[in-house]
Order: sequence, then structure tokens, then C-alpha cells
Amino acid sequence: MKRLLILGVFASGIMACNSEKHVDKEVLEEVNQSMEIKKVSEVDILNKAMEWGDEISGAAQEELMTKLLSTIEEKGVSEAIAFCNVEALPGLKKLSDDYGVKIRRVSHDYRNPEDQPGEMEEMLLQAYEYNEENDIANTTNVQELPGGEVLLYTKAIKIPGKLCLNCHGAPGKDITEETLAKLNELYPEDKAKGHEVGDLRGMWSIAIPKKEVVKKL
Repeated sequence: MKRLLILGVFASGIMACNSEKHVDKEVLEEVNQSMEIKKVSEVDILNKAMEWGDEISGAAQEELMTKLLSTIEEKGVSEAIAFCNVEALPGLKKLSDDYGVKIRRVSHDYRNPEDQPGEMEEMLLQAYEYNEENDIANTTNVQELPGGEVLLYTKAIKIPGKLCLNCHGAPGKDITEETLAKLNELYPEDKAKGHEVGDLRGMWSIAIPKKEVVKKL
């Protein structure tokens, strides 16, 4: 049986266990080359990473939705699918470069195989799914990756409204034949159909260098 974690409890435990830890000396030296050395607790770092992750995920969501809605209004749903196929990942890559992080959307119900979760993402995504199935509120989460130099911010992604069902709903009901044909053409491994409003779609996964978080404190 796979081990499932309830995110809210898991995150609280991580913070409590590490509240007295301090950032590695090497990181502090790099951050404070021209300023007075300051002590920063692990809790301060996790809280700041959570705050920054919220900002980045919000910017990423707005960037994608703005371009997607614009394309739908100008060219229709089928062309919006083509836009996502060509522009979505490069758009996230550019935003990642702008922030100095690595932004991904991951899901078991992926449309693009590149959105499959990695090892740590898999564990956290299962936790989000477990919470969803058991009516437990999902909250944003920050974990320290092995090695201690990178923090992983995650946040649940849900189907927000009926517009999304044009591409992610039920074929023949929400998805037209034209749109379905375009999906089958561009995404032969598509698993992202059959959703309803409010369904868990996946999660944001943002890898944030710890030293960049420390600089913001």
C-alpha cells in the first residue's frame, strides 16, 4: 500500500521539527557578502518560500489564462488548444527564467506527457488526491528537497469554471467533435478529459533555490 500524507499535518510537522535549524554557512556567506551576517530560522525560510510561491503560481496562472482566453475569443477553442500545445510550456519556461525558479504543472490526468510528476511530486500529488477524496481541505505546501539547497512549493489546481470543460469535460457533452479531433491530433496520450467543475486537475510545482529565498528575508 502506498503511503499517503495529509498535507496540512505533514507541512506543520516539517516546520515544527526544523524550527531551530539555521541556513548552511555557505548560503549565508553568499547572501551576506556585503552586509551584516544575519541568522535566519528554517521557519522564516519556509514561510517566505510559501509567500513567494503564491506570488509565482498566481502570476503563472494569470499569464496562461490571459493568453488562452484571448486566443479563444479571437480564434475559437480548437485554435486555443493549438496555442497551448505550442506556447504553454515555453511560456512557463520564460516565467521560470524571470523568477529564477523552475515552474511546472503536474498531473496524473496529464495532457502532455511532460507534465507527469517526478518522485517527490508524485508523493505530494498523491497526498492532494487523498485529501480531495476524503473531503480534507488542500493547502499550499513547501518541502525541502534532498541536498537542502532547493525548496519545492506545491499548490492544488482545480477546474475553476465551465469554460475549462470545453477542453477538459466530457466528450460529446462539453467537448465538441471539432475540439475532440484537435485534442486527439495534438495529444495522442491525453488523459485530461472527463472532468467536472471543482475537480482536482493537478498541482503547481515550483522548485525555488533556498539561497534566493534567504535574500528576500
